[in-house]
Amino acid sequence: MALSITTIRNAKPKAKPYKLADEKGLFLLVQPSGGMLWRMKYRVDGRDSDGNPKRVEKKLGLGTYPEVSLKDARERRDEARRQLANGIDPAEQKRRDVLASRVSAANTFASVAEAYVAKNERDGLAANTIVKRRWFIRLLQKSLGHRPITEIQPFDVLAAVRPFEAAKNDEKAHRTLQFIGGVFRFAIANQLATSDPTRDLRGALAKRKPKHHAAILEPRRVGELLRAIDEYEGQGLPTTRTALQLLPYVFVRPGELQRAEWAEIDLDAAVWRIPAARMKGRQEHVVPLSRQAVALFKYMQAITGDGRYVFPSIRTPLKPISENTMNAALRRLGFTKDEMTAHGFRAVASTLLNESGKWSPDAIERALAHKDKDSIRAAYHRGAHWQERVEMAQWWADYLDALRSGAEVLQFPQTKKRGRSTRG
Repeated sequence: MALSITTIRNAKPKAKPYKLADEKGLFLLVQPSGGMLWRMKYRVDGRDSDGNPKRVEKKLGLGTYPEVSLKDARERRDEARRQLANGIDPAEQKRRDVLASRVSAANTFASVAEAYVAKNERDGLAANTIVKRRWFIRLLQKSLGHRPITEIQPFDVLAAVRPFEAAKNDEKAHRTLQFIGGVFRFAIANQLATSDPTRDLRGALAKRKPKHHAAILEPRRVGELLRAIDEYEGQGLPTTRTALQLLPYVFVRPGELQRAEWAEIDLDAAVWRIPAARMKGRQEHVVPLSRQAVALFKYMQAITGDGRYVFPSIRTPLKPISENTMNAALRRLGFTKDEMTAHGFRAVASTLLNESGKWSPDAIERALAHKDKDSIRAAYHRGAHWQERVEMAQWWADYLDALRSGAEVLQFPQTKKRGRSTRG
C-alpha cells in the first residue's frame, strides 16, 4: 500500500530503526533519534563470493524528510528507476556525481591556471612569458578566478574580456581570450574539464588592430634621438642611459637586453650569446658586438661586473632593471609613445639596413632573431650569414655614430622596396 502524508506525520521513533514502505522499492527509514531517511531498494547484476553471476540488492539514499517531501522522494525514485532501465547503477552514478562536484569545487579557474603556468615553466618558456601569464591570472581573478572551471560558460568568458574591448584595448581583449583558451585546453587534457568555451567565441571580439611599435625612421631624426640619449640625466644613471645607448647598436628586443647577464657575454671574442630560454623563438641567439658595443659593455663591467646582471635594478642587484625603464626614459627625453619606443630600435635597424642595399635580407632577419619556419633552412642560415652579420654590426654602429655626430647623411641608392619588419 502506498505511503501517505498522514502516516508519515503520525510515525513515532522506536528503540530500533523501522521502515515505512511506499511503492516500487521506496521506503522511509525512521530512526530512534526521530530522523527520517528516504531510501530506495533495488537490485542490479553482480557476482557472489565465488564469482558467479547473481542479482545483488542495494540501497540508494534519496534525502531526509521533511526537506525532501513524499512527492519529491517519488520523483527521485522514478529517476533512479529510469537509470536502472538504461543499465546505470544509480548509487554508483550518485557517488560519481558527488566526486565530480568535489573535484569541480576544488578546481577553480585560478587553481587550474596556476597549474597551467607551472607546466609552462617546466616546459622552459621564457621568464617574461611566465610573468605575463601570471599577470593574466591576477587580471581574471575577480571575474573567473574563484569559479569552478567546469561551470564556466561562453557568456562568462565574454563578460570577462568585453571590458577591455570596450576600453578600445583590442589587443588586451584578444590576448586574454587566448590565455583563457590555453587554460581550458590544459584542463581538458588533464580531465578537469570537458569543453573549451572560447571555441564558441570565435569572431565575437572586434578584429585585432595590428600592433606597430612606434619608431623614428628618418635618419636625421635618428641622429637627434641618439644625441638626446647621450644627454639623459634621469633616474637610474648610469645604467638606464647605457642600456639606451647600447640598444640601437645590438637592436635586440628590450627584454633581452634588460635581462642580459655577464655570463652570456664574451668581450674578448666580441660575442653575446642569449640563451634559448630568454628568446621569443626559443632558440639561442648569438649577437656579434661592434667596437662601440664592446666599449659600452666594458663601461658597465666596471660598475656591475661583479654581479649577475649587466643592468641591475637600482633597488636590488638581484634583479634586472624593470621592463618599462627604457620606455620611461624615452618619455622623459620628450619622445611620446606614438613617436618612439625601446622596441622601435628594431624597426629602425630593419628599415635602414634594408634600405642601404648593402646586406642580404637573410642576414638582417638573422640579426633580428626572426625565426625561420623551415628548420633545415634556419640551421643553414644561422651559419651561412655569420661573417656578413659581423661586418654588418660594425657598419651599422659606424653609421649610427655618423648620424649622432650630425654628419652629412648620404642618400642610399634606390633599391627594390622590401618594407620594414613589423615582427617582434
